[in-house]
Amino acid sequence: MLQRLIQSLHNADADIYIQLDAKANIQDFAQLETMGNVWFVKQRVTTGWGNYSIIQATLNGFNYILQTGKNYSHLNLLSGQDYPIKPIAQIQQFLFANADKTFLSSFSIADGEWLHGNTRIAKYSFGDYNFPGKYQLQNIINKLLPNRKPPYHLKPYGRSQWLTITPECAEYAINYLAARPRLKHFFRMTWAVDEVFFQTILENSPLKDTLVNDNLRYIDQDGGNRPTIFTIANADMLMASEKLFARKFDLDVDKEIYDYLDNALNTSVK
Repeated sequence: MLQRLIQSLHNADADIYIQLDAKANIQDFAQLETMGNVWFVKQRVTTGWGNYSIIQATLNGFNYILQTGKNYSHLNLLSGQDYPIKPIAQIQQFLFANADKTFLSSFSIADGEWLHGNTRIAKYSFGDYNFPGKYQLQNIINKLLPNRKPPYHLKPYGRSQWLTITPECAEYAINYLAARPRLKHFFRMTWAVDEVFFQTILENSPLKDTLVNDNLRYIDQDGGNRPTIFTIANADMLMASEKLFARKFDLDVDKEIYDYLDNALNTSVK
């Protein structure tokens, strides 16, 4: 799936950086670097679902890209189960035309715009820590201590972790966190922090007017908590969407939708 995603994204004006989970054997993926304009992020992280390690991996990747000194319009965060649903040339044209905008889903938790976000902010999560009995202690603390509040009077925002961010916003978030250890401590004890991290920092920043409340992804949760796995039955719906990318896809569930999108978008898959 990752190989097909890379092939679908190939463009002379685009580079692809892979942040491979440290649990994976990088040799199994080494051939991907031979595909052209593809690099592995050197500082890898062992990630856990819903834990701060996902944010650390993302920040490592963004920092690695920023340190190349290349003049990118955007850093586009994708998972291996994402896929473009518009031609890469159209995606490029759109991003170049909006080079000053960051695209992410962002709703105010404090104002009740995203009710599921309340627990993320108010309750303690020890999932990112490694000590015996951490979940038992987490349950006890959440019963005894009052609800948490973000430090530095930050108003919490959040929703989907997937975003298309300007280098300016990415660098701001990295530097803002580095200068505020209390904030990292707070976020590290926040469950599913990947869905609140960038929104909370950037919505409280001088860059908030550059944010567009649209992450450019077509995601169908069908009333549940997990995204639908798209199949060929969803082809017309995907092609009719105005979004640039969609998730999730799975080759083991349906290969036909990959082939359909490749043909529709004139992607050459080998």
